[in-house]
Amino acid sequence: MNLSVVIVNYNTCDLLRDCLQSLIDSTITSEVIVVDNASSDGSATMVTAEFPEARLLAQTENIWFCGGNNIGIRAATGRYVLLLNPDTVVAPDALEKLMAHMETHPETAGVTAQLHYPGGDIQRTCSRIPAFAYLLAQHTVLGMIFPVWRRRLADHHWYHDENFTREHSREVEVLPGSCLMMRREDIVLNDALKLYFPEDDLAQRYRGRRCYFLADAKITHREKSSTRSWLATRIYFEDMMIYVRTHHGLLRMALLWLFSRPLYAAMWLKAKQGGQSGGSPHTDAAN
Repeated sequence: MNLSVVIVNYNTCDLLRDCLQSLIDSTITSEVIVVDNASSDGSATMVTAEFPEARLLAQTENIWFCGGNNIGIRAATGRYVLLLNPDTVVAPDALEKLMAHMETHPETAGVTAQLHYPGGDIQRTCSRIPAFAYLLAQHTVLGMIFPVWRRRLADHHWYHDENFTREHSREVEVLPGSCLMMRREDIVLNDALKLYFPEDDLAQRYRGRRCYFLADAKITHREKSSTRSWLATRIYFEDMMIYVRTHHGLLRMALLWLFSRPLYAAMWLKAKQGGQSGGSPHTDAAN
């Protein structure tokens, strides 16, 4: 097969069922690989019983998003690999359009689809590679002290300064991990990361090669809130430090760690006092 679809699942049985059914209803046939991260909700049993054509790689422990995807990527046999979240429903022609672009544009490193909520609103996906100043502004007290600076950096990061409405196809720098297609020999995630920044890490490694957002390939993304917890927040900050050390150096990582501690402590205190669990402060959680 030309396409392998890798889905990493953790306790999203009903959503996964809908996702797999949409892949069966697709206009092209693909190799479907489900990596189940030791779910306790019967996900693995459901896949085996209802979708025998899918390849199930059941894990004995949660190896997180990056680890699970890398296991699926290594098992894939297709020329192209699509990383897809289990809380998505693929339009029948979406995969065909993504793969057609890759076939006709050999210079393209990767593509993604237009993700939208069940109600139809388009989700904010795709961004520029995060500048160090952007990370400082978003995750430290500096952004609170200088809100105009923070807003200007955010607008640039999300292409707001170019009026990118996500209603039209265009070239972008960072593709969302919830829907990311690349050639099999190109795609591998950073195993040092667990949940966050793998797309930014990929974009850093393939900087200079073209990636595209395709507005006419449509996928419904329910964006399950499984990561809205203090554990997710802690992992987010850990992954961010790994990412910054890898691509910006130890000194900048130490600087970001120092200035982010007040925000981190405030979020921890809020979670401990029983307020909102907060989840990731990363505003592109769909990525």
